[in-house]
Amino acid sequence: MTGGASWRPTRAEVDLGCIRHNVALFVEMVGPGCEVMAVVKADGYGHGAVETARAALEAGATRLGVALVEEGEELREAGLGVPVHLLFEPPPEAAAKVVELALTPTAYTPGYIQALSRAAVSAGIEVPVHLKVDTGMHRVGIDPEGALSVAEEIAAAPGLFLEGVYTHLAMASDPEHPFNLRQGEAFARVLERLEIGGLRPALRHAAASGAAMAYPHLRLDMIRLGIAMYGLLPGEAYRGKLDLRPALSLRTRISHVFRARAGEGISYGLRYLCPVDTWIAVLPLGYADGLSRALSGRWEVIIAGKRYPQVGTICMDLCMVDLGDDRYEPGQEVTVVGGYGEELVGVERMAAELGTINYEVVCGIGKRVPRCYIDRASGRKEEDGG
Repeated sequence: MTGGASWRPTRAEVDLGCIRHNVALFVEMVGPGCEVMAVVKADGYGHGAVETARAALEAGATRLGVALVEEGEELREAGLGVPVHLLFEPPPEAAAKVVELALTPTAYTPGYIQALSRAAVSAGIEVPVHLKVDTGMHRVGIDPEGALSVAEEIAAAPGLFLEGVYTHLAMASDPEHPFNLRQGEAFARVLERLEIGGLRPALRHAAASGAAMAYPHLRLDMIRLGIAMYGLLPGEAYRGKLDLRPALSLRTRISHVFRARAGEGISYGLRYLCPVDTWIAVLPLGYADGLSRALSGRWEVIIAGKRYPQVGTICMDLCMVDLGDDRYEPGQEVTVVGGYGEELVGVERMAAELGTINYEVVCGIGKRVPRCYIDRASGRKEEDGG
């Protein structure tokens, strides 16, 4: 969506105080000598990359992580000058842009390393590079057996220096899974081979949110803080381990109210037949806003501290709620995701209902939903205009 005023009453409310709180928990947990990278890819997991990045840095994070060159460019254009790590290799032709933006690239293939070297030499600067090692995720990265030779290639390449080496755990959502320790041991062997070969990168990192909580020995020189920064669980096994505070709520206002008679059907397919005469509220949000159609008839919203069932098929732009005998006027606020008083309809529950993960739920709240940034502790509030 373009900038400017938003006329939609639907908004994603992001409490930056929660972001700062969550980051500070990890900064304190890892202690001095271990940096915290705040991962803000996918528009800050749907929370807004620039705003959450600033909050994370205020709370003690020292670096940022993104997936795309374009995401790094957004942070630079916002005036953020801290190290920004590009966690995957873009096409080699993007190397010059990576260097121009002073992003910290991940590398694991010869073609990209050579392209980075040429771009660095052309710019007359030295570029810090992090080598990604695939210890078992089987996604991207160099295999452990080839890590030393690629590390040496980076270290020897004109204009480049090997600042870091890292890996990523495939089963960190389950801290009891033995594969986590197997990957950690494989990574330790890689680090040992590098050291024997005369290479000791300044930043060794293996732990994202879950592993940072479960395995102190894998915190090393830096952790990559993603999902937990937003107050969400890296896996069900982590529930109650830290005082994580979910930062995002999805709220709207009733746009229309009508009386439906017993037996009348609601929305596409007429799948919901009113059992009795009832009041129906129409909400101006739908599956294009992150409320999955698969939740039709399976979700509840909160109005004035009371739960009401969503009924009928969720549409692209609208959904309906059965108010029973209660009646509210258009303009009444509705919490679709988040808390109101003692009631909570949270991201974790939505993910469970959909048979997916919390990451997908928050990343699915698209750009057409304006973000509203608040800090409940200070009372500050501002809109991003959409």
